[in-house]
Amino acid sequence: MKKADPIWARIREEAQEGIQNEPLLASFLNSTILSHKTLEDALSYHLSSKLESLTLPALGLRELIDEAFANEKGIGDAIRADLVAVHDRDPACRMFCQPLLYFKGFQALQAYRVAHYYWNRGRYHLALFLQSRISEVFGIDIHPAARIGKGILIDHGTGVVIGETAIVGNNVSMLHEVTLGGTGKERGDRHPKVADGVLIAAGAKILGNVKIGQGAKVAAGAVVLRDVPPHTTVAGVPAKPVGPTAEEVPALVMDQYFSDGEGL
Repeated sequence: MKKADPIWARIREEAQEGIQNEPLLASFLNSTILSHKTLEDALSYHLSSKLESLTLPALGLRELIDEAFANEKGIGDAIRADLVAVHDRDPACRMFCQPLLYFKGFQALQAYRVAHYYWNRGRYHLALFLQSRISEVFGIDIHPAARIGKGILIDHGTGVVIGETAIVGNNVSMLHEVTLGGTGKERGDRHPKVADGVLIAAGAKILGNVKIGQGAKVAAGAVVLRDVPPHTTVAGVPAKPVGPTAEEVPALVMDQYFSDGEGL
């Protein structure tokens, strides 16, 4: 018996409502959502139409995406967890179909998951080709070797950079122009390790093989060069601790203020 998928059912309902309210978008909503049997089918169609190129047309790209979705079962769970993360944490997201259709942070993250699948199977040229296309189309540069958990919100997404040896845990939220980068031309393990539940505000730069502890909060524009203890807020250039976080899991609350009310 086929397992029920309430998120996909909700997305289909939203698309049908959209057609009723905006008949001019009927063709778009039918082709992107209602003509597909599963969320994975719809996502592969949408990503392939956005990322296609003369080198790799949509039909061939969609076959590659479908292969990754079919063979890496964890991707399906991550897709749904990411959708819930965006819906629950982004006040601009009123429908589950919004990230799927319109939010490039979500779209780039799911395309990265495909590139990561091929990187792990030694198909480096393909993975890097996909990274390049994702960067060109969405303005978000995630190395396919980076390791990213699920329940991730990349809000707006423009200018986000995540380096090759970066690790991002589960239920992490980050805003635009966040960098998880290196500090120079050193090789090896050189990028940040971000634990579960961390909130990284807009424009923050976390550089080098530093650890951001569970439930920490990084202020907007901060430049982090040293480890951040769990449940600690850091701010400034270079970033320094300014106090404990007021929340157990800042990424879920998305409150970008210090505990004393001073804005980040």
